[in-house]
Amino acid sequence: MLAVRRSRILAAMARNELSALLDEIEAMLEEPPRGGVDAVARVEQTLTDGYARALALEGERWRIEQRLAEVARLVADGGATGVREELAALSAGLERADTSLGRLRNLLASLRRHADAVRAA
Repeated sequence: MLAVRRSRILAAMARNELSALLDEIEAMLEEPPRGGVDAVARVEQTLTDGYARALALEGERWRIEQRLAEVARLVADGGATGVREELAALSAGLERADTSLGRLRNLLASLRRHADAVRAA
């Protein structure tokens, strides 16, 4: 039970970090492109952070999909009892990861274009 609680706490922390990153990207996109070494470095660092978070989300999706496959095999073998809650949680986790990943990818594409404009300024 402690492992489940720890996992939920880590997931909540990751969501908070993602939310802060998304807010930072949105704020950058609202700024007019300004040139300069510091501006370029700031945008590039945010892009790097965003790509790293996208990779982490893809890893999370993969782990959820693997667990879903394991649970499905248990059900097919008739050895699964009480899996309804786990399936619901896995499904919700996969949906959250998909939504977050889609939003992050869209914002990163916009930030990449913004980075080009900052470099050109």
